[in-house]
Amino acid sequence: MFFDIGPLELVALIILAVLVFGPDKLPKVIQDVARFVRKVREFSDSAREDIRRELGPEFKDFEFEDLNPKNFARKHLLDNDDLGLKEIRSSFDLRQELSEVTDAVNGREVAAAPDASAAPAVSAAPAPEGASSDRLRKTGPASRQDPPPFDADAT
Repeated sequence: MFFDIGPLELVALIILAVLVFGPDKLPKVIQDVARFVRKVREFSDSAREDIRRELGPEFKDFEFEDLNPKNFARKHLLDNDDLGLKEIRSSFDLRQELSEVTDAVNGREVAAAPDASAAPAVSAAPAPEGASSDRLRKTGPASRQDPPPFDADAT
């Protein structure tokens, strides 16, 4: 319905209003509330018109809904593509970047990127004697995949 009020809730509000104000005063209360709502609407409409008139002709297409940060960002960043944001978003592939970093950390060979600026090739440096070729990989009993112990007091 309106204001996210369902039909059952509306019936409950009407019954509550009849119980609180009584059937005698209820029509007068409804008239007073309707008059108050009309006055508030007239006041807000006149305030909007005053603000538009004071801003001048350069702000003739100004909408107050644009002051909401979500609407402002949607209108100015997503609809207008003056900055080329769509090309930047389409060229950035987070999954590919993360897989390249993971491959580099694990010592796997990185596939050649389409352009040289996208991802530098990983080169394996010669390891000193006695050192493993992959310094980032854990070895021994501590390398098992058990989660760390949970400490309820720390959280």
